[in-house]
Amino acid sequence: MAAREVENIFVDILERAKALDPANTRKWFDELKVSHLDGGSLEIGCPDEAILQFLRDNCKNSFTRAAQHITGHLVTVEFNLDHRGDSGDFAERREARFRLHPDYTFDNFVVGPSNRLTHASCVAVSQSPGDTYNPLFVYGNSGLGKTHLLQAVCRDSRRKFCDAIIQFLSCEDFVNRFIRAIHEGELAGFQSQFRTVDILVIDDIQFLREREQSQEEFFHTFNALYNNGKQIILSADCSPAEIPALEERLISRFNWGLVTRIDPPSYETRVAIVQKKAHLRGMSISDEIAEYIGRKVHANIRELEGALTTICAISSMTGQPITVETAQQALAGQIESAVRHISITDIIEVVTEHFDVRLADLQSKKRSQSITLPRQICMYLARNLTKHSLEEIGGHLGGRDHTTVMHACSKITQARSSDAQMHALLGELAKQITQPSQL
Repeated sequence: MAAREVENIFVDILERAKALDPANTRKWFDELKVSHLDGGSLEIGCPDEAILQFLRDNCKNSFTRAAQHITGHLVTVEFNLDHRGDSGDFAERREARFRLHPDYTFDNFVVGPSNRLTHASCVAVSQSPGDTYNPLFVYGNSGLGKTHLLQAVCRDSRRKFCDAIIQFLSCEDFVNRFIRAIHEGELAGFQSQFRTVDILVIDDIQFLREREQSQEEFFHTFNALYNNGKQIILSADCSPAEIPALEERLISRFNWGLVTRIDPPSYETRVAIVQKKAHLRGMSISDEIAEYIGRKVHANIRELEGALTTICAISSMTGQPITVETAQQALAGQIESAVRHISITDIIEVVTEHFDVRLADLQSKKRSQSITLPRQICMYLARNLTKHSLEEIGGHLGGRDHTTVMHACSKITQARSSDAQMHALLGELAKQITQPSQL
């Protein structure tokens, strides 16, 4: 196959993958390169490890479905590091150890009155770890950007100090590793691993509560790092003093440095966040749409992103451009402080009512067209409107495996692109599912 033909096919695959999975679509998809396409195998080159891990974790199914749809053949998809570009940088390649999210950088963080001090302190720490604010304790409700900032510190510190040893993990992971080290008689190795780092970053440290032995271990780890001038960064959903059953000596140490809080974003910041998230996905939305979402969704950044995902998904499935009317339709009936959670049950109820079939029939082994079609539509809608895995979707519909769900999604995608009536039907069903008042 000629190189130009392969590139053209890959462009079509990218566009199809974006349409199939708008929630995980990113602007940097355009930086991906096709390394190999032949004999049912597609290899995609990624510019760095963070992008590589993101694609492997979130996008393999959508790229596989897209490749099979465009080529008309069974295709296996693999993502690999593209060593032809600048990705040979040692610091970049080591980021994968922490599973850093490619979106979580300082450049992608929207600064406003609610987070300005926290952002500034994280930037300062990344530029001079161990010297500025030590420890740095960041707290606030879920979904306000704590993890984003912690990962941004890791990324920038890695680039500025290539030889720095950094550990980034959740508190739950720290506790589980500690327990495993005790059981396996490897406590000395565990202590060496965490007490000799240059930067220790632990997310959700509040889970140390009521874990006396883990608190004892972390107390000594903290002291060893602090006394050696090593940077400690912690996050929690509340201030140190508000963490239940946390030892006073740990509360005292957490307060030694800077304790900074992130609050819910203001309206102006919410609008800027929506615009930033849309830009990262390569979406073009007007200021009017961003302002509508900013007014509709108040609680946190995750819900703003969820609203944007819902709007993008409805637009993609109905074939309508993203307008204020599309946004109103997608978010209709939602409580202003939270984006409605769409469940597989919601989808099944709408589909079974439309086709006048029973759930028991969808879950059965019946293969008549009157049952197979609504079953496949359920799978397609669940794949596009929820975050459930292929296995979870199949489990709701009679314990079917992931290949059956993939086949169903491929069939409905093909039907939608070639049949105007199917296209209209899917749009109408999606509208009903996302508007609870019509259920």
